[in-house]
Order: sequence, then structure tokens, then C-alpha cells
Amino acid sequence: MALKKVKGSLERVLDKDLQDLVRGIRKNKDNEAKYIAQCIDEIKQELKQDNISVKANAVAKLTYLQMLGYDISWAAFNVIEVMSSPKFTHKRIGYLAASQSFHEETDVLMLTTNMIRKDINSATQYDAGVAMNGLANFMSADLGRDLANDVMTLMASTRPYVRKKAVLIMYKIFLKFPEALRPAFPRLKEKLEDPDPGVQSAAVNVICELARKNPKNYLSLAPLFFKLMTSSTNNWVLIKIIKLFSALTPLEPRLGKKLIEPLTNLIHSTSAMSLLYECINTVIAGMPNHSASIQLCVQKLRILIEDSDQNLKYLGLLAMGRILKTHPKSVQSHKDLILQCLDDKDESIRLRALDLLYGMVSKKNLMEIVKKLMIHMDKAEGTQYRDELLSKIIQICSQSNYQYITNFEWYVSILVELTRIEGTRHGKLIASQMLDVAIRVKAIRHFTVSQMAQLLDNSHLLLGSATHRNGICEVLYAAAWIVGEFSEHLYDPKATLDAMLKGRVTSLPGHIQSVYVQNTLKLYSHVLVCAEKDGDKEQMVQITQMMVERMPMFTESADLEVQERACCILQLLKYVQKLQTKEVVVGEEVAALFEGELNPVAPKAQKKVAVPDGLDLDKWINEPPSDSDEGTLAEALFVTGPQSEQRYIYQQSTVKYEELDDEELAKRRAARREEQKSNPHYLKMDTPKSKRDAINVDDIPYAKLDISIPLHVPGMTVTEKYMKEQTKKEKRRKKKKKKGKKGRDMESDEDIPVMHEVDTTVDMPDGATMSDGEEEHMDPDDPHRALADIDIEKPLDVTEQLPVRTHRVVESAPTTSTSGGLKIAEPSTGDITADVTVDEKHKKKHRHHHKKKDEKQKKKDKKDKKEKKTKRRAAADGYEEAESGVPDVEENLMGDLDDDLTKNEFSKEAPATPPPSPVAKTLEEKPESMEGQLGEDATKAALQEVLEDVQEEAEDKHKRKKEKKHKKDKKERKEKKKKKHRDVEDEDDEVKAEPEMEAEPALVESPLPQMSSYRLLGESEYIKMTYETRVLPSQSNQVIVSVIFSNLCNKHLKSLDFNVLDSLNTKLVREVGATPHDGIKVPFQLPPGAANEGQFAFTIESISMPQKLKGTLTYMIKDDEGSTSEKIDFKLLLPISAYIIGAPCKSDRYSELLGGGELTAKNSVTVMPLDAEFSHVIAKTCFYGHLALVERVENTASFYGCSIQQHHVCLLIKQMPNNGLSIDGKSSDSSLLSNYLDEIKTILTQQ
Repeated sequence: MALKKVKGSLERVLDKDLQDLVRGIRKNKDNEAKYIAQCIDEIKQELKQDNISVKANAVAKLTYLQMLGYDISWAAFNVIEVMSSPKFTHKRIGYLAASQSFHEETDVLMLTTNMIRKDINSATQYDAGVAMNGLANFMSADLGRDLANDVMTLMASTRPYVRKKAVLIMYKIFLKFPEALRPAFPRLKEKLEDPDPGVQSAAVNVICELARKNPKNYLSLAPLFFKLMTSSTNNWVLIKIIKLFSALTPLEPRLGKKLIEPLTNLIHSTSAMSLLYECINTVIAGMPNHSASIQLCVQKLRILIEDSDQNLKYLGLLAMGRILKTHPKSVQSHKDLILQCLDDKDESIRLRALDLLYGMVSKKNLMEIVKKLMIHMDKAEGTQYRDELLSKIIQICSQSNYQYITNFEWYVSILVELTRIEGTRHGKLIASQMLDVAIRVKAIRHFTVSQMAQLLDNSHLLLGSATHRNGICEVLYAAAWIVGEFSEHLYDPKATLDAMLKGRVTSLPGHIQSVYVQNTLKLYSHVLVCAEKDGDKEQMVQITQMMVERMPMFTESADLEVQERACCILQLLKYVQKLQTKEVVVGEEVAALFEGELNPVAPKAQKKVAVPDGLDLDKWINEPPSDSDEGTLAEALFVTGPQSEQRYIYQQSTVKYEELDDEELAKRRAARREEQKSNPHYLKMDTPKSKRDAINVDDIPYAKLDISIPLHVPGMTVTEKYMKEQTKKEKRRKKKKKKGKKGRDMESDEDIPVMHEVDTTVDMPDGATMSDGEEEHMDPDDPHRALADIDIEKPLDVTEQLPVRTHRVVESAPTTSTSGGLKIAEPSTGDITADVTVDEKHKKKHRHHHKKKDEKQKKKDKKDKKEKKTKRRAAADGYEEAESGVPDVEENLMGDLDDDLTKNEFSKEAPATPPPSPVAKTLEEKPESMEGQLGEDATKAALQEVLEDVQEEAEDKHKRKKEKKHKKDKKERKEKKKKKHRDVEDEDDEVKAEPEMEAEPALVESPLPQMSSYRLLGESEYIKMTYETRVLPSQSNQVIVSVIFSNLCNKHLKSLDFNVLDSLNTKLVREVGATPHDGIKVPFQLPPGAANEGQFAFTIESISMPQKLKGTLTYMIKDDEGSTSEKIDFKLLLPISAYIIGAPCKSDRYSELLGGGELTAKNSVTVMPLDAEFSHVIAKTCFYGHLALVERVENTASFYGCSIQQHHVCLLIKQMPNNGLSIDGKSSDSSLLSNYLDEIKTILTQQ
């Protein structure tokens, strides 16, 4: 033993520690990968030793390697070993490694539950603290459920350190296990008044974080927080409380009035800028109508913006932007300060100032702000900031459909001036604005076309290599299209055509050349038509000849689109030339190629285009590559095997640098100088360095250049004249205002006239609307999502108790089998096992005088019952009775069920539904008799029969279980019964087989609630529509909607027309030749008080999401006075369960599905505690969810269903001790499973 200890001590001395690892990595920078690979091998050897100190040292080194990006998940079990060490130094290393490498899906996390419970309940507060710190980083739903009660107990600890840690870790538990919030909240509320300021601060932090998504829950805590705010001196606590008040004040206006005084005092008195900023935010959010407070905030924010601290300046601008939304005039008075921020050195401050200017714009100051931004852009340094300025100018002008532009000639001039900006990358943005204005503002087209013509005449200014590379030449794309499309506004179209056919145009990008080619033909057609009207044959020949001569330069383009267009146009021109020699008038025919006006297309029009029938966008165009091809390709691209590993390890060491001696360096230096002498573009310094230093820069002569021509494109309009015009108009309006109202010269934006009108017409696909059609949903990744729906004001129910971990004793009991592989575990005394209605006769067995049949009669009755039961099962399920035996069911997820289920074959039978016609089918039955034929009553009857079987089997088992214990009592009862009268035997014939125990009551459950598969579709005073969905297993893309039309009035209803708007995914099957706007004629009429049913077919592309479709029913009301037309709008909901078929599945097939790897998607949800019995939960899940019950074991049941597109769905529902439900699911489609579980949760929570 002594030698072993000495050996272990020597090993620890010789082992490398964390410092040695860091030193080694720094020394081996050239071959770092190789060195780390060697270190990992050494660490693996260290982890195999028995010495816990060596393992802790190895885990510490692995933690550092994990920070460098290396995966250490393979050592997760070793990390747990170190975590379980009794020594604090080792435990700390283990929890640190777990905090960095463990996550919610880590497999070995389930092994840590008891260890963490032991650590957090340790007598040493530091052990508890390090355990809770680590737990916060890898908290899971299972850990939260198992440890919630222990952590809540620690909140009442006598040690403030432990209380503070417990309060903070409860927040992580709430996120993963929301059911713990309601039981734990009273104790969390108590911590707000804890004597220790650290615990109090932690409680404030937790509640403020909880209130982020549902502040209404915490409105009742406002008095307590107000008391804390007025008494606390901790700035960080005040900041959190004030943040909470900013969320509460919009919900309770009276709270804002109460907060005005303390917040104003804090704003005046505090020197902490962070606290001042939060006070201002709260005033902005909760008291937007209190002008005095808002004015005070603006003044304080001006102080922040004028501060030299860049952080304060940024925060001031950020808060000023929030005030701008509610009080724009208060912020606009500080416009000069915002413009000064544009000259700040910090780019983030300049960008924030630009955002403020965007909101400060009005019709009155738009030109002034844009002018200052243009001047600032000329002085700005850095292309990135200049590009941001350019885009912001365009955003300011184009916001809200050019709401603030009063003169579009000015805006077009601004766009043309922006083309002069050097190095800009926003050529496409400028071009899109030019196109948009030219198309939508018809009154400005003449001016726009003239400006674009000038731009094309001077296109050589935009064709330099630098501007070409930066993309400013994109404006030529817009210019060419505008002059071609609106060529009737050109002053000299022939000159513009000549400019577009110059040789330098071929240096433009291909897509711009293609627009040039296309629009030269438009211009040509316009010139040709004008020449033919004037009778100028010479000009017709000249213009055609010019086109024929210059078009070949485009046919030689490297761009295929340009080639194709040019070749087609060239052949067309040659044909026109031939016709001109024959003196044929062809101008109007050529112009007819471009007739019609183009409207702008809506931004989301492409998304709303319906996919044609038969087109599968996800289908491979060619045969998909096989797996073998991919493997061959991978082998060809990547080297595999030991050589690749060795290559990876030594890849950095293979880089070699050439080492040059002094002689070689001198030779290369001399060669470089000779090359520089012969290079005319290299500026050479002939003056020696000593003389260069003596030269005075001021003595260098320079010449002044007298440039009288302004540096701008000729013919372009300068914006100053528009500014002068606007100033003159404002002065005139002010004079008129003064005459009408003395002392008031304020003018609103609505009073300023707009010179041009913007056309808002856009093109959309047929049947599409301008609405986005996208509802806002809460982010599924938001950790606060589950906490948003919990009401903490509701009184705590007795069942809402935190789960306490206890030992569960499982008795091995025989089981009874039902048909189709359905196995029911035998319940203990008092358990609820079946859903059966018990009549008064059944209650008579509790009386003292029990009447029974003799032994022969009982055997005969039992035999008859078994025969009836077998026939009923065979008729209901369609397959043989399964073998008996109960598999053990694990506690947690459905994945644990895989290996435990017994094996049978999967039944391929599925319920059949008669195929409906595309149009509505008429049924003669009344709705009262209709529901039975539609399968509702049959389904309920089948469920009732199965549950009756369960009742009988349970009673038989109960009798066998107690038979041995009460043999003597049994004999005595038999003797007494023989002496009794025989007149009650007839009554007992109707009663089921009773238990032999007199003292034990029968196991009885409440009756099933009434369930109906029909939902309300729409209702008015005249008609009511209810519907249900059906599917055909053979139709993978079709759903049948059966609608019952009921006449609620005493008038005759006729001409019923049923229509549902098609979506991209779901379409109503109509008659051949019908359009999407046509409805389906319902082929029956409704007399007063009558009802009838029609069936409608829908084609479905994807079934992974529920569908909500808008529809309309139009009908005629006929009475003695005549006929009137009415309509009713409705929304048709197609849930996920509409596509599910509850096909029977035997347990061996079920086990294969769960363990075969086919079901890759996993998800789970929890349901709050319910008052319903578990048998009712099973019945509702089967009925509304369209699932088949596979097996039930005590309070656990498994279900199976298959979608019409062959997606398997497996569910496991488990009833928890607090009557809540845990629902785990597996499927082959993750989106379908997630939405289906949400639907099941909604079904079970509805009463």
C-alpha cells in the first residue's frame, strides 16, 4: 500500500499540469495541432488512472482545450467522476468542465441528478454554491423537475449565500420546467423583503426577467416594488425595478401618475448616468402624455448627447429616437444638435444620428435636411460611411410612398447628383429609385426622361474602371430603360439612340448591355413612326442603316443574353430594311411590339403565385445521385485513412520558408532598383535623403487653376433653385396666415400642396391580396415562451405540488389482454380503470345480502360472456387477440419504451371511406340521424365497449387476487347464500360478475363525456354550418370536408354556392373548367327547418402545418315577398389531426418503429394538471386526435397513427403525480410532430 501511494505521488509530480499545457502550446505554434494531439493522448491515459487528483488535472486541461474549440464530449463520464469527488478543489474543476461542455441533450446528464441533489444540500455552503453555479449552465427539463423541490427548500436556508444562489437558480428551473413557477412564486415573493440585500437583489432580478414576456402577471407586486424603489440606495436594484415599471405602466395608467414624482426626483438628483437613462426610458414608455416630464427628459438627453463620453452620447441618441415616435416636435427643436453628431469621429454615433434624421423629416424640412446630408457626404471620409449616407438619403425621401416629397423634379435631380459620388456601391439602389419614380409618378416623366437622356449622353463619366467596379454604372440600366419605355417624351430621340449605340457601351456588364439592346429597338420604332408620319424617307433609311451597322457589335458580346437579343433584333432590322426598299410602311407594326403600359409588381407577388397543378418544386429534375456515387466523389475529393490523419497533424509543419543569405538579398535588391528605373509609372527620388530633409515645403512653387466650369454632368439641374422656390412659397404662405390669424404662423404638413401624385397601383397574381398573409407568432426558440401563459394570480390548486422524488415499488402482476394487442395492467385497490356507466342495479352489490348464482350457472355465464367478447373484439379491431404479458415502462421518454414492448406484426388494414365526388354530394338524412351514420356514435360505442372489457377484466383479476386470503369468509358466504330466497337471481342475471370480497367496493369510473367530431363552421340567423374532416388512405393529397347545412328560419333557402379561397398549399376541387374564383353549387335546397349534408374535396400539398382557409357561402332566401341574396363568411380550419388515420398497430411493429431509426423527429409537451380521469384522456386522444391505442400500463398509454402521406406518429402520454400530463412524441417529420403535439395539448386542456 505504501509503495502504491509513493508511486501515485511520483506520477502526479511527473504529470503535466494546466500551466505546462499552456506553455507547450505557446512554444509549439508551428505544429500546434500535432502537439495538442499528443497532449490529448496523454490526457486519455491519465483519465484511466485510479487517482482522482490525476483525473482532476486531466479534466482541467480538457477544459482549456475545449475553450480552444476542441470537442471533449467523449470525456463526459470522466467529468462526472471529478464532479463527485468529496474534495472541493476537484469538485470545482468538474463543475467548471460540465458548465462548458454539458448541454441539455447530453446523454450522461441523467446520472447527475442524485449527485447534484447531494451537493446542493451539502453542509458546506461552497459545495452548494459551486453545484448551483454549474447546474445553471446545463439545466434540463428532467433536472428541473427532479430538483425544483430541493432548490425551493434552499430558498429558506439560514445562510444568505445559499439563499441568493437558490433564488437565482430557480429562474433557470422556471425556463425548463414552467410548472414550478406557481408553487414556488410565493416563496420567491417573500425574498423581496429578505433582510440580506444580496438575496433581495437576486429576487428583484429574477422577477424582472420573468416579467419580460408577461408583465401583467406581476402587476400586483407594484406596491411592493414602489416601496423598494423609494427606500433602496442600490443603483443596480433601482435600475431593475425601474425597468419593470416601464413594462407595467402601459398596463395600469394610474401607476404612471404615481411614479411621476419619484422618477422626476431621481432624474434631477442622480449622478449615475445608467440610472438616469432607465428613468428616462420609463417616462417615455409609461407616461407619453405627460408633456412636462417628456420635456425634462429631452433636456437631460441633450446633456447626454453633448457629453464627451461616446457611450453616453450614443445612449442619448438612442433614447431620443424613442421620444421621436410620440413627441416629434420636441425632438425636431434639437435638429442642429443631431446634425452636429454627423461630424463625430465615432461611426456608430453618426449612424444613430442618421436614424434620428429619418424620423425628423417633414414636408417642410425635407429639402433642407437632404441638402445638409449631401454637403456632409462630400466631406465624409470612408466609402462605407458614405454609402450609408447615400442609402439613408434615399430612405428618407422614399419612406411611406414618398409621403414628404412635394416636388419630384427636385428628387430626380438629387438622384442624378448622387451618381457623382465616387466609390459608391449603391448604383442598383439609385437605379431602382429612378425606375420607381418614372413609372409611378406620371407627371414627372417628361423631366425624368430628359435627365436620363443627358445621363446617357455623358455616360463616359460613369464608364471608368473604378466606377464600373463599384457599380455606379447600374444607373445606366435605369436610364436606358426609361428613355426606351417613355421615348415619346424625348426631345431628340435620334441623338439619344446614337449615344446608346456608341462603341464604349460594350464595356458595360452584360445585363446592362441587354437592356441597351432591347431599348434601342424601342427608340428605333419611335423614330421610325415619326419619320413615316413626316414622310421623311431619307431619315427612315438612315436610321435603319445605322442600326444595322452598329448592332453587330452586340452580337459578338460574351454574354449569351446580349448575343441572343442582338441577333434577333438584327434579323428584324434586315427584314425591315427589305420592306423599306419596297416602300412598305412598317413603323406602326414595329411599335406594336411594345404597346401597353407596365405597372410595378408588388414586393411579395412572386411568393403569392400559385404553383400549377402537377408541378413539384421539390422533385429532382434529373435522377438523384446514388449513395455509391457520393462515396466515390468524397473519396476523390478527400484523402482518407491514416495518411490523411498524419497529413492533418503535420500540415502546419510542412510550410517552409526560403532562407536567403546577404549576397542573395543584395542581388534581389539591385534587380528591384533596375526594374523601378525602367518603370515609367514609378515615382523615383533622385535627391539624397539628407538634401530631402533640408527642403522647405513652403518653397515649392505651385500654379493656380482657374476652373470656371462646375464639376457636374452638363445639363443636370442643381438643387439650389428648388430650395429658393420652396423658400419663396413658404414666405407667401406665412403672409397669408398672418393676415388670417394674428400671432400664429405655424403650418402643418397637410397644408403644404403636393405638386405630383404617386400612383400606388401594383400588379398581383390572380386571387392574391396585398396582405402579407403571415401572422406573427412568438419565437419558438424564446426561452420565455412557456412562462408567458402561466397565471400566477390564480389560487394554487392542491394538485399543483412540486414533484418529490420517492421510491416506487412496482409489483409484478399478471395482465389481461384486450383485442388488437391492447394490454391493460391490473390496477390496485381503488384505482380507476374503466370508463363505464354504472346503473342502480350495479350498486346493489354493496348491500349486506348478496345474491349469487350457483357454480354451474356462473360458469355458463362466463363462457357466454367470453364468446360475446371475442366476437365484439374481432368485429371492432379486425385482428386476433394478442398474447398476454405486461412490458415494463420506464419513467422518462418514449425512447425508453423501445426495447420493452413485445413484438407483433403491424396491421396494414385501415378504415375505408367511400370516395366523394369533387362537387357536393346530397344526403337525404336529417342531421339527427346523420351523425350516427358519419361514424361518431359508432366510435363512441367502440370506445365504450373496450372500456367495459377493461372493467370486467379488472374485476375478474381483483377477484383472483383476493381469493386466497379470504377462503374462510368465502365458504361462510356461500352457506348463507344457499339459505336465502331465490327471488333475486333474476335480478342478478343482469349484473356482471362481481368480486368475491364484500368489504371491497367495485372499481367504477365516471361516464365518458359527450364527444362530437363536428365543428361549427359558420352561423347566421338563417343558416348554420357544421363540418368534419375525412380522409382516404389511398389518397395521399386529398381531404374530404363534410358540411351539414341547417335551415334555422321559416323561409326557403335555395341557390347555395360554397366557395373557399385557394392557398398555395390547399385548393378546393372544382368542376372542370372552373376558375379559382368560382364556387361549387350545392345540389339541394333547404325547406324551413330542414338540414342536409354536402361533401367537398380539397387537394393538399403539405400536411405538416394546420391550414386556415377563408370561405363564403352565398344563398337565396325565398318567401312570399320575393327572393333576397345573403352570404356568410367563414374560416375553415384543417388541423393536423385531419390528415391522421388511427391505424391499428401491434406492439412488435410499434417497438420496431421506435427503435429502428426511422422516426428521427422527437418532441415533448407538458399539460397543466387536469380534473379529468386518465381514461377520459385516452378517449379524447383517440377520438379527436384520430389515433389508435396500442397499450396502457397503469397511468401510461401509447398511441399510434399514420398520416395520409405515410408519416408515422407515435405518442406516449403519462399522468404525473400532480395530475399533469407528459406527452412525448416521435415521428418522421419534425414540423408535423411539433404542430400535432400542440393540437393534442389544446384538445386535452379544453373542457
